[in-house]
Amino acid sequence: MREALKIADSLDLDLVEISPKADPPVCKVTDYAKFLYHQKKKQKEIKAKTVKVVVKEIRFGPQTDEHDFNFKLRHAEKFLNEGAKVKAFVFFKGRSILFKEQGEILLLRFATALEEVGKVEQLPKLEGKRMTMFISPKKK
Repeated sequence: MREALKIADSLDLDLVEISPKADPPVCKVTDYAKFLYHQKKKQKEIKAKTVKVVVKEIRFGPQTDEHDFNFKLRHAEKFLNEGAKVKAFVFFKGRSILFKEQGEILLLRFATALEEVGKVEQLPKLEGKRMTMFISPKKK
């Protein structure tokens, strides 16, 4: 260790510990500021390469008619083709909670219509006054 410090000092550089958990610890003679700069640059590249998941929401009522259903279906297809996840939900107001079955049937019909472009990630689930379902895009 002392020899490495002497070498680094003679070259006007720093002794940077790369892997402290290794036995013996791995060190490198380098300029510390430059080392930090390269580390930040690597982190930035990794962050840029990660895929950001976008979730688009589509809201239905328990008695959504055919035209509205088809309109929202086209939007969901577009979202899935763009690579976004779709969160479809039926919102029950007041006494409409009595039509839970209608909401579930509507969401399942929605899922079967989108089978070609997406797959169901979570089946319809009732949470309070809304029944939600997640659909993720299929890999191409």
